Amino acid sequence: MTTETARSSGSPSGGEPRPSRVPPVRGTWRQYLAAVRVLAVLTVAVGVVYPLAITAVAHLPGLRGRAEGSLVHTASGAPVGSSLLGQGFVDRDGAPLPQWFQSRPSAAGDGWDGASSGASNLGPTNPDLVSAIAQRRAAVAEFDSVPARQVEPAQVPPDALTASGSGLDPHISPAYARQQVNRVALARGLDPARVGALVEDHVEGRILGFLGEERVNVLELNLALLRLAP
Repeated sequence: MTTETARSSGSPSGGEPRPSRVPPVRGTWRQYLAAVRVLAVLTVAVGVVYPLAITAVAHLPGLRGRAEGSLVHTASGAPVGSSLLGQGFVDRDGAPLPQWFQSRPSAAGDGWDGASSGASNLGPTNPDLVSAIAQRRAAVAEFDSVPARQVEPAQVPPDALTASGSGLDPHISPAYARQQVNRVALARGLDPARVGALVEDHVEGRILGFLGEERVNVLELNLALLRLAP
């Protein structure tokens, strides 16, 4: 075989290889059906089985209350709030009621609004915040003062003056709870020692012994206050 014969039989003229034809894709519908099966299986597993399994676990003894919002109930079983959400103990005009322990200030909506959680977003040098803190300091000191014990503005704890980042903090510091003991006892006709002991019983320690600070849940403390007979 000559050289010219080899060239003519191996490639078209010009030396360029002839492009090969791509065979058509077969089994397209089979791939579609496989994708639908995978979608159906994942929908059932992730959208039905998994939520039901998590719900079942959440209703195990010791976890059910947390799964349902950590609701707090009265002795008669009526829900009065959640231990995770702060609320105000005020009258219709927003004035604090002396017979209850008071929560921290709130910037959530009109105050302790669960649908408008948030802070005032005012910086520490903002004149509006500085003025609000000064007004709160004077108001809290006057409100918590009783004839037997006057509260000086300098004694008011910081958490009585500033709102939390969410505006829904359910806790106050033990110092703020103790400052309110005499005022609550006087308003309810109770022995201050008994009310003070109740506060100490509701002081929660640091998480894991070292995280955060000691705190008092205001709603739970006020519910326990109802059970104290004069």
